[in-house]
Amino acid sequence: MRTVILGTGSFIPANIKTNRDFTIHDFYDEKQQRIPNAATEIVRKFEQVTGIHERRYAATDINASDMAAIAAIAAIRDAGIDPETLDQIIVAHNFGNVNKHSIQSDSVPALASRVKQALGIRNPACIPYDLLFGCPGWIQGLIQGDAFFKAGLAKRCLVIGAETLSRVIDEYDRDSMIFSDGAGAAIIEAQKNGWGNTEGSHISKGSGISGVRSGSGDEGPGILGHATQSFVLEEANYIHMGKSYFPDSDPRIRYMKMQGRKVYEFALKQVPQAMKACLDQSKISITALKKIFIHQANEKMDVAIIKAFYQLFSINEPPANIMPMNIRELGNSSVATVPTLFDMVRKGALPEHTLTQGDVILFTSVGAGMNLNAVCYRL
Repeated sequence: MRTVILGTGSFIPANIKTNRDFTIHDFYDEKQQRIPNAATEIVRKFEQVTGIHERRYAATDINASDMAAIAAIAAIRDAGIDPETLDQIIVAHNFGNVNKHSIQSDSVPALASRVKQALGIRNPACIPYDLLFGCPGWIQGLIQGDAFFKAGLAKRCLVIGAETLSRVIDEYDRDSMIFSDGAGAAIIEAQKNGWGNTEGSHISKGSGISGVRSGSGDEGPGILGHATQSFVLEEANYIHMGKSYFPDSDPRIRYMKMQGRKVYEFALKQVPQAMKACLDQSKISITALKKIFIHQANEKMDVAIIKAFYQLFSINEPPANIMPMNIRELGNSSVATVPTLFDMVRKGALPEHTLTQGDVILFTSVGAGMNLNAVCYRL
């Protein structure tokens, strides 16, 4: 048995926030002192480091659970399934629903329960629950679904990552320019190994994945292996909630804060090792990888992680075109970056990146906790 992705969907908000929009801001440091550089210079340096040119913010009347439901509907249609056949709905997020112009998080009821309601699912055996695991949450949802399948406790799951980070950021903090909103979803199912049976050869209509292949069960599609790690003794507060950097702000209100340099150094050291552990467990050669879908956190950091990963195999330079990216246009939407990016590639939205049935890909992410994970998957 293997866990196979039947279909994907995503929701990308229409509201575009460009870097130019930040050039009128005043920025302060963690000591609540105004940064003397002109905002245009701060934004220019930010763009050079992160690669982000613009990001998307959700409309005022849309919450994380709304975006999650829209992405879920797209994934259900792509997979061609009846939502009443879902055994689980797993929604990864960090802040629940945060109403526009508010900093209060609302996770009661769970976002997954709201998604189930929005989908109109009556089946009481369809269990919705939320997953808090930082940015790697959606990938961890895949791993949890795979575990439930292997335990015989479920056969089909909906895994979603949704977040409205634009509503928990401090506009006086330079790091606020990194974050964005969005949602991505996937339908996963337990299937028999092999390409020769109907269940094991599902390719959704319009998926953008081409090719037909036959062979032994060991060559069939699905999750081949995964790795998850957590580091907390010194690292737990690298990403945390803290007061605004603006001196006259209300000290009772907390915003998302990040120790950028420490996150960068941690990710560069630990993520390549987890990726290698995942590949080793999957018994897949590094040369067999066709694409790596990495959390869109920071372009410079992601490029450095991939290079360090290949160097673990004594390969100095990664293959060209190995790493699709959408961070330049969409920013960092936390749990939504990987499923959104994967959906875009599957649907042909990034024409320079294509997938073929039988390709081996790697999902990987790092985030608050500090948690990180990786999943090796064959299409």
